[in-house]
Amino acid sequence: ILRKSDLLGYRTPEMNSRVIVSMFADDTTVFLRKEDDFVILQMLLKVWCTASGAKFNIHKTEVIPIGSKEHRAEVVRTRCLRRGSTPLPENVRIAADGTAVRILGAWLGNDIDQCAVWSPIIDSIRERLNHWGRLHPTIEGRSILLQWFGCGKTQYLTQAQGMPKGVEAELSRIFQDFTWDNAGRSTINAETL
Repeated sequence: ILRKSDLLGYRTPEMNSRVIVSMFADDTTVFLRKEDDFVILQMLLKVWCTASGAKFNIHKTEVIPIGSKEHRAEVVRTRCLRRGSTPLPENVRIAADGTAVRILGAWLGNDIDQCAVWSPIIDSIRERLNHWGRLHPTIEGRSILLQWFGCGKTQYLTQAQGMPKGVEAELSRIFQDFTWDNAGRSTINAETL
């Protein structure tokens, strides 16, 4: 329904077709141009939900304005995609610059602090490794735990949005401290391990 609609969606000069919707499981991401009308989107979603039996939760709707800094600030201030358009409903959250929005596990937005996005993950890894470190696992056990908690908790987000160098350095230090039981020395070369 959305792809066949008159909504313009998002397009760059390099793109052959517009991007209007991305769906995964029960998450739907819709891309609107400032010329598009949010009311039309709501009507289309209502038709789609009626036909599919799905339920659209308007209370979970979040908007990330795209465009110049001035345009983004105007959307946040007026709640309108463009001058004269119908304001977005009050229960729709509009992400101002610096505010991250979680979409399928990645944190997106304008001018967001990438290190802040990683803080909860770093804290979680540190907490898990500290817990297991108190049990003094073997070097093999430490290697497995690093794969579980270190690699397992970082791979997706790294692929989705990259890892800042500062975060990489902090995680390397945490992993090295855990590997060597916080003593900072080992009889085994790190490359060999």
